[in-house]
Amino acid sequence: MAISSVEAIPVQIAVKPLEEEYGLAPYRSNHDSVTEVDRLLVRVDTDEGITGWGEMLVTMKSPEASKAIVDHVIAPELVGREVGDIRGFLETFYFPYTRIHPFLGAVEMALWDVHGKRLGASVAELLGGRVVDEIPVAFCLGILDPETSREHAAFASDAGFGVLKTKAGPDWQTDINRIQAMDDAADGELEFRLDPNQGWTFEEAIRSIAALEDEGIYLQYIEQPCRIDTYGTYGRLRSRTQTPIAVNEDTYFERNLAQLLREDAIDVAVVDIVPAGGILAVQEQAVMAAKQGVSVSHHCGFDLGVKTAAVLQTVAATPAINLAPDSVYYGWEDDVLETPFDVTDGEIPVPDGSGLGVTVDEEKVQQYRTDE
Repeated sequence: MAISSVEAIPVQIAVKPLEEEYGLAPYRSNHDSVTEVDRLLVRVDTDEGITGWGEMLVTMKSPEASKAIVDHVIAPELVGREVGDIRGFLETFYFPYTRIHPFLGAVEMALWDVHGKRLGASVAELLGGRVVDEIPVAFCLGILDPETSREHAAFASDAGFGVLKTKAGPDWQTDINRIQAMDDAADGELEFRLDPNQGWTFEEAIRSIAALEDEGIYLQYIEQPCRIDTYGTYGRLRSRTQTPIAVNEDTYFERNLAQLLREDAIDVAVVDIVPAGGILAVQEQAVMAAKQGVSVSHHCGFDLGVKTAAVLQTVAATPAINLAPDSVYYGWEDDVLETPFDVTDGEIPVPDGSGLGVTVDEEKVQQYRTDE
């Protein structure tokens, strides 16, 4: 079975407002405020009529620019190749002028979907079999005032989530007040992750963590408080605190993660299929981290159902990913799947069908696409 066409389709879908149940918008982080999100779907068709889907965040600021990378750089190298030659394609593809990994990650996702449908097997089965059927996920919350944060933490706890991840802003003292308010509201029923998105200095990170520890609040981890490539910062930070230190954006660059592991500078790696360059690459990262005694979680960048399915299949078949992945799936106004996922008691079931295990609603794709 050969690949006959590859197409990138930009879509935009709104996020539920905070006033609604499970609503998140505006979802504020250290660098933006989200009310709707541009995603790029990747459609791979074959000469036997089987279609596979992949998904990524629009990474080039412009949906048209992101689409062009897939349509004009990757697609010409992929059309005509055998569907199952996934690793061979990834090993031989070469384009040095743009960071191509996220685009390859989305395309590889679609190839796994096609390959699984062709064989009548799920992606998890192709990866060696799943070890769990339900995936607990972390509830994610943007930057809000302490009292509103308290309300949402109580909701997340009542809804059955065991972990809450929240963003952090330029005012670290207010962030500490927010965590304290949420911890009080959850009454010990939630663990917390704090993500400044590289926005803090070393001194701010130390003071923030120390302030929480002085209050008896020990985060599950603090994620990427300082900028990437600051290897010495993370080693020093870890030696000064009891709170586990995690990196996310550093894992987008394989050499960064390898260096941090060599320096014994982190406790957690928060990986992501798309920036890593695909499912195979993220499994390799997870195993590399686990061998060093480092825990692994999976990142969420406002993923629709296609990528959510890929994450579920991958996590289910990768024991090295031992911490709940992040998710904002419950926060979408709509999705492009015919049957959207149901988040119950803070868990999402791993799809049973072949490939990614989900069916894309092509009418929804046309409804939300932004290039026509």
